[in-house]
Amino acid sequence: MELLRDRILADQLTRTKRRGDNPVVNAQSLKGSSHITSHQLRMGMLTRDRLASLEFRTLDSSLLFGYVKQMNYPESELKDAEEFLSSQPVTFGQTGHCDPCWDELFELGIDGLIHKNTDLKNKSRGEAADTYQSFIYALEGLSVMVETAGAGDDLCLKIAHAPPETFHEAIQLVWFVMLGIMIGDKVGLVGPGRLDVRLNRFYQRDLLRGEISSEGALKLIEDLYYLINDFERPGLAYGVMVGGCDAYGNDLTNDLSYLCLEALRRTNLVYPTVGICWHSNTPDDLTSLAVELISRGYTTPAFFNDQVIQEGLVKYGVPREEAWDYINSACVEITPCGSSNIWVASPYFSLCGILMEKLENQQDFTGYEDFINSYFELLKDKIALAVEKQNEMRESRRLYGGKPLQSVFTRDCMYSGKDIDDGGARYNWVECSFVGLANLVDSLKIIKELVFEERELSISSLIEVLDNDFAGNEQLRQKILHKYPKYGVNDSSVDSEIIRIMEFITAECAKYKMKPDNSHFVPGTFCWIMHQRLGEECGATPDGRKAGFPFADGAGPAQGREKLGPTAAINSVTSWNHSAMIGGSAFNMKFNKEIFNTPGAVEKLKHLVLAFLRKGGFETQINVVDNSVLKQALKTPDEYSDLVVRIGGYTDYFTRMSPQMQQEVILRTDYNSI
Repeated sequence: MELLRDRILADQLTRTKRRGDNPVVNAQSLKGSSHITSHQLRMGMLTRDRLASLEFRTLDSSLLFGYVKQMNYPESELKDAEEFLSSQPVTFGQTGHCDPCWDELFELGIDGLIHKNTDLKNKSRGEAADTYQSFIYALEGLSVMVETAGAGDDLCLKIAHAPPETFHEAIQLVWFVMLGIMIGDKVGLVGPGRLDVRLNRFYQRDLLRGEISSEGALKLIEDLYYLINDFERPGLAYGVMVGGCDAYGNDLTNDLSYLCLEALRRTNLVYPTVGICWHSNTPDDLTSLAVELISRGYTTPAFFNDQVIQEGLVKYGVPREEAWDYINSACVEITPCGSSNIWVASPYFSLCGILMEKLENQQDFTGYEDFINSYFELLKDKIALAVEKQNEMRESRRLYGGKPLQSVFTRDCMYSGKDIDDGGARYNWVECSFVGLANLVDSLKIIKELVFEERELSISSLIEVLDNDFAGNEQLRQKILHKYPKYGVNDSSVDSEIIRIMEFITAECAKYKMKPDNSHFVPGTFCWIMHQRLGEECGATPDGRKAGFPFADGAGPAQGREKLGPTAAINSVTSWNHSAMIGGSAFNMKFNKEIFNTPGAVEKLKHLVLAFLRKGGFETQINVVDNSVLKQALKTPDEYSDLVVRIGGYTDYFTRMSPQMQQEVILRTDYNSI
């Protein structure tokens, strides 16, 4: 297994795209179906052809099948294919980011789903009949793909048609469906989801029959993790979630919850993250295992607040009996399992970019209240424009999209006779994200104090200082950075402002409805890598941040500003209500690894995490690494190729990140005590 890990790591670090995308097959399929008038039928044929054309490798010591072989074509053939594809209609908007619905697959198998869709097609007419036929084409392609990947293996021959009966069969089928949707429908980040809940009945049955051991199940979970890493390039996120409670408050933790975490220890690659859905009755030993892994430098475990998230989902109309069944569909954005056509991070808003636009208008303001209300008006306009754009993209997807295989595994597409791109899913929200929250709050504090109360600066003189990136004004910048309280030090004069901002954002997003079914426009505060990208685009800001420097990530304080330690930072971050932030909200913490050589340190870290969750925090993730190690990795990257760090909700290999992101991680507050 160690050899398998090393082989996958070496390949992943040099790969710039995922495996399996094939423009030649795409072009051939679309040309071959050009005489067919139904767009939906053509999409079903395209999914089928993509899957039927796949070729696979077999890796020694792997217990699972499904390692995709990247096909190579002559340059001229690729060029012709890409030229043809460039003439086809283009769709926009989010893809994937989901956990498929496994219930009917595990009950009926692929052939059973084909028969079910055939019956539904025979009872339908027109577009609905074409849609069901597209689903059938997609399932036929999936069946062929499974047989091809198994190369005659009995297990694969079985699950290519019949429902799984064992844990081994079920977890293998999970991978094939993930892979089939991602390649067949050309979508991203279809995750394994709630593995402990989905697969527990297979695991328990095999245990009773003596057909599996916990070690055997662990190796299969490790293999699933390896398959994900072999398929996808670094820089994204795949989520597994464990634990949580059902609609009646019963804890869902089982043996597989622990194995999903333990598999992280053995694989220690960027994918997947394992989120613990923590609630007041989560077993202490599950919490302890996750914290112990974190304290040893494993960045992929994270803690999600099950109560806060379920409360938020219910607010957005998810029935209580369904609200437990969610997944972080990539970084920390939340989507209901098996029923989502939810677009995440659509779009990102640069809160400080909007602030600078307001300042540069150089209006006359009667006071701070006039200024902040004027800022809110501009932010309101930006949100309205974003909603309009997202709805335009939804319409383009309805006309020119089509994801027949994802539709089969998304409630309620089969029963409505509609593709997921045509509004067939049960939930069709759009989740946006607001980036640079801490920088905005700290900037507003400076504007309030220096411009409107102390009158040390006018708006025009502040703009001049910022346009020059504080050149010749370093003394002023140091005053800004050190004299005034910042978000993250548990100061009510700052934290009260963030409450006001978040209440405005929540209320404003709630005003809008999204196509196709008047779904919600849902806010979040996570950033992936967008705090770097949007920071690069923005000049200096009033909080003392220099031009081009990354914004603060997620819901946490800006880099280096948690002067009073992690408890004060937690108090600031939990000063506002997180339950509406179903679009995702991440709080990063970073600790010096040396701390955990002292007695009781791991237990203290656990209590710190629990304090954050009990106070209403949405999600927290932790880096435990010395800055000296990070700096040495910059000098000798080959020696630290598998050094993994947590960024804005996802993990990445430190040595392959951009120089700006590397510096951003180094400059985060490095707590030296708990």
